[in-house]
Amino acid sequence: MKIHDISISYFTKLYKTACTRNRAVFSISQILLCINLIGILNMRFLLFSFFILVSLEVSANKLPLPLKDSDYRFVDENEAKLGQLLFYDPILSGNKEVACATCHHPSLGTGDGLSLSLGDGGKGLGINRIVDYENPPEQRVPRNAQPLFNLGAKQFKTLFHDGRVEVDLLRPSGLRTPLEEEMVEGFSSIISAQTMFPVLSADEMAGHYSENEISEAVRRGTLTGKGGAWDLISKRVQSIPEYSNFFINIYDHIKTAQDIKFTDISNAVAAFMEFEWRSDTSPFDDFLKGKQNLNISQEKGMELFYGKANCSSCHAGALFTDHQFHATGQPQVGPGKAARFQSHSRDLGRFRVTGNIKDKYAFRTPSLRNVELTGPWGHAGAYSKLEAFINAHLNPQLALYNYDKSNVTLTKYDANDWKIMDNATEVKAIADSITIKPIIVSDGEVMDILAFLGTLTDTKSQKGRLGIPETVPSGLKIPNPQR
Repeated sequence: MKIHDISISYFTKLYKTACTRNRAVFSISQILLCINLIGILNMRFLLFSFFILVSLEVSANKLPLPLKDSDYRFVDENEAKLGQLLFYDPILSGNKEVACATCHHPSLGTGDGLSLSLGDGGKGLGINRIVDYENPPEQRVPRNAQPLFNLGAKQFKTLFHDGRVEVDLLRPSGLRTPLEEEMVEGFSSIISAQTMFPVLSADEMAGHYSENEISEAVRRGTLTGKGGAWDLISKRVQSIPEYSNFFINIYDHIKTAQDIKFTDISNAVAAFMEFEWRSDTSPFDDFLKGKQNLNISQEKGMELFYGKANCSSCHAGALFTDHQFHATGQPQVGPGKAARFQSHSRDLGRFRVTGNIKDKYAFRTPSLRNVELTGPWGHAGAYSKLEAFINAHLNPQLALYNYDKSNVTLTKYDANDWKIMDNATEVKAIADSITIKPIIVSDGEVMDILAFLGTLTDTKSQKGRLGIPETVPSGLKIPNPQR
């Protein structure tokens, strides 16, 4: 074998290594030095080496750096323990029946396993949740319950499918939310601010008109201030000695039970979520740190993810999201996001926040951390199988027009969930908004992509650091599939 053939073989091997590791990046001067040292002046090899170098650097730079402690906000463990109790306690809901964990349970990938949740007015957990006919819901929750992994990462500056809560340092509260100027100060982070919405939502936790004092306050539009919904929730917590003592011990500014505000409750819940479900110990994390190799299928899937399939153009970085909004042609299921006085079932996504026509049907790129565990997938949970979701993503317009309604996982409920998908004009409007192009990928390559996505599953993070408490201070029933 000629020396330049040996060298080409060597650099080809080096290139393949770089496609799967982000360390082996060499400069042009280094590779030219190598060429000179072995006495090769062959132009063909020089050009080939240059191609390898450029490809090497591009491929290597696509892989993220491993996550580290400094990528996350610091969390006081005692504050997280207080938040753990509140997260699992139905005391925060209007009718004292729904906890945060009802729709975000660790046994269900920090979601609830349903395409669209049943909040207030339901009984049970996950796919076993049924309508409580003594207190039936008015509608399903309009969007899929999002997973809670890595919310403590500093990268997160926009939350919810439509990004309606986002960091805005120009505002007094430091946040932009639908409450606008009524938004109070005191939320410690964007994660804390997002917890205020479920407790104010009739479909999620508040309950429906005239059912309880909190739902009545929401109906009046009295959310903040004395007698507002947040104040009423705070008084419930203040009245429970175990909670009030815990708050006094944790927060320096709280001297008596009456000092406990909703922002303090929200901050504690946020601390728990940030502490509990940090996900950075998956096989892929070990691979980035050089502690583990991928198998052949996983490696092929990774090359597709960062190459031909173009997944990383949106699912970028260590959290596998660009935190942006894209119209990917997801089927619309359920009641949509309309005002109570409106009769349509559309969900226009980011457009509802910005009013920019380019944002119609665009939704935030979800993180793919633990993606195997977090189905159903899509803003309305239109796909209950990850393989079907990936195939639809590769050719969204074709998938939209040929959507199979059996893809959803929904609790039996007397509702017209298909008003949009049964209307050709509405489906066309979604299709016309699509901004991603079809990509041809074989069935075998889809399986390789699935194999790679499996390396993002972090079973340690799914279990959580603190786990599920045995009891909560209110004495109410904890959402738990084992009970």
